[in-house]
Amino acid sequence: MSNQAIIDDLTARFGDSLIDIHEPYGMLTLTAPRENIIDVLQYLYNHKTFKFQFLTDITGVNYAELPGNEFAVVYHLHSWTNNVRMRIKVFAPAEDPVFPTATGLFASANWMERETFDFFGIVFRGHPNLTRVLNMEDMDYFPMRREYPLEDQTRHDKIDAYFGR
Repeated sequence: MSNQAIIDDLTARFGDSLIDIHEPYGMLTLTAPRENIIDVLQYLYNHKTFKFQFLTDITGVNYAELPGNEFAVVYHLHSWTNNVRMRIKVFAPAEDPVFPTATGLFASANWMERETFDFFGIVFRGHPNLTRVLNMEDMDYFPMRREYPLEDQTRHDKIDAYFGR
């Protein structure tokens, strides 16, 4: 089974809604619209040949420099039958970082979505227990968001030339 066979099948099924299809280091990667990500995951899961039935990981990414697409959820899928992996990205704006839950399809998505919520503040609509898992419940911010400078701007003891700037 080749990446091209998967691309051809997905394109026939979902048309132009799947974009940015490429293969960095041989791993099929594509971007799907938020409103039908569960349909794409379900299709890949139930496909008689592909059988992407193992969810390796779900994570979030904060692209603060991309207006309108500041948050992404990235799904890593694995077909044990064919020993093929693929990645699906889904984007949302900062003012509405809400995605549908994949817990109905993958039980393992429960913890992964909670972790993504905990660190990025990404909400998974329909999740059975979307609460923090690693940080304290009373935390009022999400530590992986790129909302704060990386360095203390009040320090004057650093010389930029020493740090390659």
